[in-house]
Amino acid sequence: MSEPAFSDPPPQAAPHQLILVGNPNVGKSVLFMALTGRHVTVSNYPGTTVEITRATAVVAGNRREVIDTPGTNGLVPQSEDEAVTRDVLLGAADADVLQVGDIKNLRRTLLLACQLIEYGTPLTLCLNMSDEARDLGITVDSESLADVLGVDVVVTSALRRWNIERLKRAAVFPRVGQWKIRYADAIEEAIEELTPMFAGHRSSRGLAIGILAGDETLLSFVEKHFDASQRSRLDAAREATQKRLTEPVGWAIGRQRIAAVDELIEAVFTRPSRADGGLRRWLGTATMHPLWGIPVLLFTLWIAWWFVGGFGAGTAVDFVENRIFNAYINPWAIRALDAAIPFQHTHAIEEGLLTSAYTMATPPSGLMAAGRFLHDLLVGPYGVLTMALTYAIAIVLPVVTTFFIFFGLLEDSGYLPRLAVMLNRLFKIMGLNGKAVLPMVLGLGCDTMATLTTRVLETKKERVIVTLLLALGVPCSAQLGVILAMLGPLTLWATGAWLGAIGFSIFLVGWLASKLVKGDAAEFLLEVPPIRTPKLSNIIVKVLARTEWYLKEAVPLFVIGTLLLFIAHVTNVLPALQRAAAPVVVGLLRLPAEAANAFLIGFLRRDYGAAGLFMMQRDGGLSPLQTVVSLTVVTLFIPCIANFFMIIKERGWKMATGMSVFILVYAFGVGFLMSRLLPLLPVSLG
Repeated sequence: MSEPAFSDPPPQAAPHQLILVGNPNVGKSVLFMALTGRHVTVSNYPGTTVEITRATAVVAGNRREVIDTPGTNGLVPQSEDEAVTRDVLLGAADADVLQVGDIKNLRRTLLLACQLIEYGTPLTLCLNMSDEARDLGITVDSESLADVLGVDVVVTSALRRWNIERLKRAAVFPRVGQWKIRYADAIEEAIEELTPMFAGHRSSRGLAIGILAGDETLLSFVEKHFDASQRSRLDAAREATQKRLTEPVGWAIGRQRIAAVDELIEAVFTRPSRADGGLRRWLGTATMHPLWGIPVLLFTLWIAWWFVGGFGAGTAVDFVENRIFNAYINPWAIRALDAAIPFQHTHAIEEGLLTSAYTMATPPSGLMAAGRFLHDLLVGPYGVLTMALTYAIAIVLPVVTTFFIFFGLLEDSGYLPRLAVMLNRLFKIMGLNGKAVLPMVLGLGCDTMATLTTRVLETKKERVIVTLLLALGVPCSAQLGVILAMLGPLTLWATGAWLGAIGFSIFLVGWLASKLVKGDAAEFLLEVPPIRTPKLSNIIVKVLARTEWYLKEAVPLFVIGTLLLFIAHVTNVLPALQRAAAPVVVGLLRLPAEAANAFLIGFLRRDYGAAGLFMMQRDGGLSPLQTVVSLTVVTLFIPCIANFFMIIKERGWKMATGMSVFILVYAFGVGFLMSRLLPLLPVSLG
């Protein structure tokens, strides 16, 4: 692909903002990371719930505040996200713009580019995903395109980190575009009339076109900058223009833009005359097919069950726990405490947990009590080292890491949007559309963050239903990893029983919620990327970033949870809670009384509760039937405390409390039914 030549940027004394703008799913966030690194701040745009990511970085020797805006298809907003992107551009009078576009979808990219040029923004155009275009035989004459647009055009592959340095040099030396679409005479005359009213604002032509197109989101801007007589003049110009046309002004502007873009594409864009019929295209079609997509989904789930539940929870956990923690770390901690505490102990280590007996003839009673307290706090049955860190690092971390690897492969392959297309019909029954699959799939990483992403759904009804389903039945990555580990030794019937109960619960509750929550679902429009070959370096970066998040966010909660259990143990509150929960845990669910610990601590962090059940199962404390019942209940259990507070933030106290109460009752109800019905089935669970 040919590229335009441009000179290196001269040094600039004052830092400027560099705003990243682009259509959804074009790799904009990946480029943001390449430009800035990972030290970023995220905050809501004033007056909205839409988040803006910012970072200060040195780009090609120039200091910039880089702003990553929400994906947008145009500057006449159709959603709150798009309105925020347009408002960021209007509010940054001296900012430069880096537009990121998909080189394969040049029409969509240029439709946005022509609007940015009309807004008078100094612009650099990045045509991303060149590796995919090359695989499809697509070429773009970027040098000719740059000549027409009057801006630098740089072809990149953010995924492969190709040509990023060239893009950085161009991004800090942008140019105001010269491409001017000539609209119908009536529209051009109205633009000429209105443009002087925006004198002094670099976006004068773009604002005039937006006013004529009937962009109601500009009303606040107009009311802020114009008095009543000027606003009347704007309305009169729009009405006069409409009378001279046979179609709505906005439609006429859009149609003429498309015609101009298509003419330019004919000159610079080349696509193979014969469609690619290779394996990648066949997989792309099969994964979205309403029939053939089901075997693909089942095969994907089987791979996850084998890789995460078998290798991660089996081989990896066994190595870290037995070869590292039980062989070195825990014994070293015990010996260090034996040397520090001035009386003798006898120890027995079982599965990383410690039981101790204390013997000394004449220690001071206070010293004896303090030593015993410190000993049990660190390496006792509820010790920070022998329980919290053993659970978090030796048991959960290997499982979570293998899940992160698998989830990263699904992300980079382009499978997740295809899953949304395949499940669209099913989700319609629940008052949703296929786009709701995306927050729910993200919930497999973290329900708290997934609840935040429900903002991308277009109606309040959809946001409420998906928030409820995330809290009810979508296990986070750490919890799902432990669940797969527990299902690994059991039969496929056991896995099917757990999966069926969770799937049926999500469908049933979603269907009921669609009848009770008022409103309609939005239309389903989703950009589907091609099937890609995941890149190892990209997977490694994602896994490391998510593992760092787990270590920073989850491990401290494991420690806090262990301390709460320790305090409850030494104060005899834990046995009292077990006795109080016995009628439900033992009588209703037919589980051991110790399972109450897992449910109690599960509110602090779901995967911690699952880890407690994992230890019980491995010690022989749970039968196959009890394993399936307990896993079903802990999966459907009330959301963890972090997700609970996120629901409060997004939906309010009343809705968060109501959801939690419903989920608690529902989870134990399903567990009761399974404990009674599963023994009646003529299948083996273990």
